[in-house]
Amino acid sequence: MHPSRFFLRTADMKKILSALICTSITFIASAQVKELRISNDDAVIEKLGARIAKPSTPADLVLAVRQAISLARQTADPRYLGQAQALIGSLWNNQQANYEITTLQATIEQSRHEFAQARKTLQSALVKPAASHAQAWLTLATIERVQGNYSAAITACKSINATEALLYAQACQLETQSMQGQWREAREGFTALLRNERLPSQQAWLLSLLAENEERAGKSDTALKHYALSLSLDNDGYTALAYADALLRQKQAALAIRALQNQPSSDAVLIRRAQAYKMLGDSQYQRLADELNARFSAAALRQDSNAGHAREQALHALYVQGNARTALEFSQINLKLQRESIDWLIAMQSAAQLGALAEKTKLLQAAAQTGLKDERLK
Repeated sequence: MHPSRFFLRTADMKKILSALICTSITFIASAQVKELRISNDDAVIEKLGARIAKPSTPADLVLAVRQAISLARQTADPRYLGQAQALIGSLWNNQQANYEITTLQATIEQSRHEFAQARKTLQSALVKPAASHAQAWLTLATIERVQGNYSAAITACKSINATEALLYAQACQLETQSMQGQWREAREGFTALLRNERLPSQQAWLLSLLAENEERAGKSDTALKHYALSLSLDNDGYTALAYADALLRQKQAALAIRALQNQPSSDAVLIRRAQAYKMLGDSQYQRLADELNARFSAAALRQDSNAGHAREQALHALYVQGNARTALEFSQINLKLQRESIDWLIAMQSAAQLGALAEKTKLLQAAAQTGLKDERLK
C-alpha cells in the first residue's frame, strides 16, 4: 500500500519540537459527474470541507498546516492538501522557510505522489537548523521504500537520532528489512516494540506493520489476525484498505466489505467494495462500478496526470472493468513511480490474465532486482 504511517505523535513533537505529520494519502481523485436537479433554494448541493483558521504566529502556522494534512488523511479529501499549501503561501519553495514548514511542504508533495520533488524538498530541509531532523529522515525513508531503493531507505532510517525518536527509528529499519526478506528479524523486532508500547494508537500502527510483514512472509492467516486486532484499537484507513486486500485475496468478500464500512468513499475504497460485491454476485456492484467509471471518465476529461493515480486506474481496470490489458498498461505507468508489493502484484496478475507469461517473468525479474522479497510475488 501507499506509505507512510511514520508520523511522530504530539508528545514526541513537544519533546523534540519538530514532529510533523508524514502520510501518503489515497484520496478521491475526482468527483462523480452527475446531472444536478435542484428542487428548491434550500437544497444542499455539496458539503464543503471545514476551513482551517488563518494562523497568526509561526507556531500556529505549523499546527494549522498539520491539521489540514491530517484532515486530508482522515476524510480522503484532497482539498485539504490545497488548504495546507495555501496556508504555507509565500513560504512554499522559499529558502527562507524554516525546517518545519519545508518538511511539511515535502509531506504535501509526497501525499500527491510528487516523489522527486518531495525528495528535493527534504534535502533542503535536512540542511536547515532544527532540534531534530527525525521527521524529514522518516519521510525520506518512506519515499525510498516506495520506489524500491532499500539501501537508501536504511541509510535514512539510521540517520534518525534514536534518543529522540527511538520507536520510529527502529520501526523504520524493521519495515525496510521486512521488504528485503528479513521476515523473522522484523517479526521479532515488531513484537519487542509491541511489548514496550502502551498507547493503543501506536500498538495499532505496529500491529499493522507486523501484519504486512506476515503477508510478505506468506503467513496470510496470521496477517489477518494482526490486521483485525490493529483495527480494533484504531480504525485507520490505510490499515482498513490493507486488511480488505488481504481478505479479498482469501476470497472473504463479505468481511472485506465490513472492514471498509466506516471508511470515506475514496476511489481506493470504492474499488475494493465493488470488487467484493462483484465476487459475491451482489447487484450493488453495478452501482459502484458506474460511479467509478464516472469518476475516472471525469479525471480523463480534466487530463489529470496518469502517473499519480495509475495504481487506482490499474485496480479499477482489473477488478471492476475486468480489462487486464488496460490494467497492465496502467500498472506499467505506475511502476515508474511506485514499486511496492501491491504495484508488482497488480502488474503480474494483469499479465497472467492476459496469458503474457514472458511479461510476467520480466516483471518478476525486475522486482527481484530491487531487492524486494515477497512470497506473493510468484
